[in-house]
Amino acid sequence: MPLDVPLGYQARPQFTPLHLRTQRWACVVSHVRAGKTVACIMDLVDAALRCKLQDPRFAYVSPYYAQSKDTAWLYLKRFTAPIPGAEANEGELRVDFPNGGRVRLYGADNYDRMRGIYLDGVVCDEFADFHPAAWPEVIRGRLSDRRGWATFIGTPKGRNSFFDVWDNALRADDWFTLRLRASETGILSEEELADAAKAMTPEQYAQEYECSFDAAILGAYYGRDIADAERDGRICEVPIDPALPVDTAWDLGKGSYGTSIWFFQVTPSGVRVVDHYENIGHDLDHYAAELRARQKAGGYKYGTHYLPHDARAMILGMKRTRLEQLMELLRGDKISIVPDHRVEDGINAGRMTIKQAWFDADK
Repeated sequence: MPLDVPLGYQARPQFTPLHLRTQRWACVVSHVRAGKTVACIMDLVDAALRCKLQDPRFAYVSPYYAQSKDTAWLYLKRFTAPIPGAEANEGELRVDFPNGGRVRLYGADNYDRMRGIYLDGVVCDEFADFHPAAWPEVIRGRLSDRRGWATFIGTPKGRNSFFDVWDNALRADDWFTLRLRASETGILSEEELADAAKAMTPEQYAQEYECSFDAAILGAYYGRDIADAERDGRICEVPIDPALPVDTAWDLGKGSYGTSIWFFQVTPSGVRVVDHYENIGHDLDHYAAELRARQKAGGYKYGTHYLPHDARAMILGMKRTRLEQLMELLRGDKISIVPDHRVEDGINAGRMTIKQAWFDADK
């Protein structure tokens, strides 16, 4: 007969969708002190108790073993103590259950310790700080034979491995995603948020409390502006308006630097950035072919191609300037050279443009 044992955990409404998910993979981007570690520890405990496979194995992994002990071990012991027959092993940071299930804490700093085990589920906390080999070379393989699941949780720290997981999850049908911004959850009081904002830069606050992957990247000129665009809903689906021309703006790379092309439409209400292409190690005919492919498949009707001022410069080893090459490759299209200007003026112009721009989230 099943036992009804109160464990002292009441799920916050913000995490109820996580507990009720059916997808194998999950990614949770959360502001600080939202309770994501507690929620995920309880998710592991619940799974270990309900799993019908023989000797279920579940793991919580943070970047460092000591960090796992500091952040999760107390929660795991506290919420499993009322379970009859549950045994906590302090030396190995694990709890064993009467049904043969087990939840154990690990650190990605010693990921080789997980080789040879199997897992029915794993939580990867603060994945941005993981050793780059921990997930692809070890943890992922532990889930294969028993079709185990994984949940990635964390607070943004720029566009890194955790951002890649989040970005992929948003595009995939077999992923559960949850983003918890402090301005929306109501978990922290308005007074606390206001006090935190006074002690931090706007970029730091946007990262820690508003879950921005862009705001606090050192050296990012437009981090705050992109964060504003994201918050305002201007990073979304931006379809091509067939009645308007598509202009392009180019950054011509040299050597190991990539060439980047932005595709945009100018409307009375602002700039619609509809596409972007970037690559490295190709001649200009490759990029011209990319433009023609979009013209054929996507119906792009080009207006003006804007090139940087150094397109007129002669490159060592070339008989023609890149402007001359593109004029031949894009014959029939209008090409314009953007005047040279001070870097500060360009940055300011970029910020003013971003404030009235919409960006296609996919392209």
